[in-house]
Amino acid sequence: MKPSDEELTRNGLAPTDASAKVLILACGALANEILALIRLNGWDHMSLTCLPAILHNTPDKIPGAVRAAVEKHGADFDQIFLAYADCGTGGELATLCDEMGIEMIRGPHCYSFFEGNDAFAARAEDEIDVFYLTDFLARGFESFVIKPLGLDRHPELRDMYFGHYTRLIYLAQTDNPDLDRMAEAAAERIGLKYERKFTGFGDLAAALKPLA
Repeated sequence: MKPSDEELTRNGLAPTDASAKVLILACGALANEILALIRLNGWDHMSLTCLPAILHNTPDKIPGAVRAAVEKHGADFDQIFLAYADCGTGGELATLCDEMGIEMIRGPHCYSFFEGNDAFAARAEDEIDVFYLTDFLARGFESFVIKPLGLDRHPELRDMYFGHYTRLIYLAQTDNPDLDRMAEAAAERIGLKYERKFTGFGDLAAALKPLA
């Protein structure tokens, strides 16, 4: 049986239309949002392939994974767009994009471009005590935060990882009460004050629109 879009997304993948002219090569954490934008706007010429979101735990491996994916898929498309921001690579992704002649999302990370890079930069100094969640991280908090940090086995490490934070801000892409509850539970689990801010797709939509 062919897997559903939801099953592909959950596993860091996304359906690909081989006849599409534009390939969006994205972080798996953005799959739901990009698929939603493609469907909402009728961008049938766009296809999506995602790298595993867990690469964010080892950002030094992201450029190599991106290069391999571009080399694998590049000949099948007229254009490739990289749906990553810098994401902790210290400028290496931008250098790689220049080398390979592809574009990428502007900004340091998804928290920034979801809120809007300019707005995020303006508030950065006032939010140095903030741990951020997106829809993806609210949904996958256990798999992408708790277990990789070993907090499921050693909860006493909480202060080592989160002692310098005071707030958790959930940057919500959707109005989803279930995700709100998950995000609030995440804040409670790591002992932070909870706040929610609706962002929608932010600069992600603006970055993809020129590809239309």
